[in-house]
Amino acid sequence: MKFQGVLFFPVTPFAPDGSLDEERLARHIDSGVAAGAGGVFVACGTGEFHALTAGEIERATRVAVETVGGRVPVLAAAGGPVPVARDQAARVARAGADGLLLLPPYLVGAPQRGLVRYVEEVTGASDLPVIFYQRGTARPTPETAARIAALPRVVGLKDGIGDIERMHRVVRAVRAVPGTEDFRFFNGLPTAEMTAPAYRGIGVELYSSAVFAFAPEIALAFHRALTDGDETLLGTLLDEFYGPLVALRDEVPGYAVALIKAGLTIRGLDVGGVRAPLLDPTPEHTARLAKLIDHGLEVVGA
Repeated sequence: MKFQGVLFFPVTPFAPDGSLDEERLARHIDSGVAAGAGGVFVACGTGEFHALTAGEIERATRVAVETVGGRVPVLAAAGGPVPVARDQAARVARAGADGLLLLPPYLVGAPQRGLVRYVEEVTGASDLPVIFYQRGTARPTPETAARIAALPRVVGLKDGIGDIERMHRVVRAVRAVPGTEDFRFFNGLPTAEMTAPAYRGIGVELYSSAVFAFAPEIALAFHRALTDGDETLLGTLLDEFYGPLVALRDEVPGYAVALIKAGLTIRGLDVGGVRAPLLDPTPEHTARLAKLIDHGLEVVGA
């Protein structure tokens, strides 16, 4: 799988009756790919993986694969208990995905060897390439990360912890393993643009952009500024758009997803609300988000 540019994590639209809205998901994904997404990660964190049934994950993956039509790689998520994750991995493979984002097991603290065993057992459920997502209870040491990277079918590691020094050691430990020249690292922190400059400094250039889902113009302008070294535009976007967005996001747990859905509705594609236990933004917060989007678009001249 070849990734470049901004990675797109679409939301999962729900119809008024709460069911998966496949037609709006297809529209959402198609517009993102047309805007310039470098990869599509469907039914993952932004897509409310935690709230989807295995069948919905499979259906969402099939919609994504059919909509993308080979233009960019399509990945979907699996995670949780080993039997559940293996079933999800098999379903994602059956739906035609190019790869799998492996989320950590929940609520279970495990020894380092147990994390390796978890990846081994889930990756054995399909032949798909796998990106391991370190976050929550899955916190491999640099040595364990190197062991995971050396496993068959593991092609990448996504960081959701945010410890730059630790991640730097992980990168160096993995790069010391023969045959990992093409292994990819991803910044998977919420609103990853806020940390993208720092991650580039340790060799992690790829990142997931939540903003791309509802304002690709802003996300792409930020990525160009980051790549071209345009410190003026970079600083303006960080100070006047991304910083205030993070401040709003942090006011309510779960807004990292809920605000994205609200942003899409503001931009003209009603994707419904979020499933419990998340909550939709209040009218006040939605109004603040709308002003931020308007200002961000003005800054980038869109």
